[in-house]
Amino acid sequence: MKLVVQRVKESSVSVDGKTVASIAKGLMVLVGFGVSDDEEIADIMANRLLKLRIFPDTDGRMNLSVCDIGGSLLLVPQFTLYASTKKHRPSFHKSMNPTDASQLFDYFCDKCSEDISVERGVFGAYMEVSLVNDGPVTIELSKD
Repeated sequence: MKLVVQRVKESSVSVDGKTVASIAKGLMVLVGFGVSDDEEIADIMANRLLKLRIFPDTDGRMNLSVCDIGGSLLLVPQFTLYASTKKHRPSFHKSMNPTDASQLFDYFCDKCSEDISVERGVFGAYMEVSLVNDGPVTIELSKD
């Protein structure tokens, strides 16, 4: 499982010209699943994401989590995080199949929403993602 985490002032997802999800201050997270991922890994990654201290405290140090600041998550499914680029045309053989990935994405979103407000992109849809990056701060988290 891979997450690309961006600290944002705001972020939104549109499908067919209509906004389907939006957040104010928080994290916009691209979420990708590999062929061997499961609910146990999703639980671990949800915990890591929610405890990731990348927001500034009163001294300006990255010392607060998205939960600490009362922020939100915008989770966006992104199978291309598992692209193999050994050749000029990416291969996605390391990505989880769409049926299982859709179920695991829903599970991951539900797991995160136990502790924080979560908005989500639409699995399998062509999405336009907008964000105002805060910092910018972008961090990759992976199960490895």
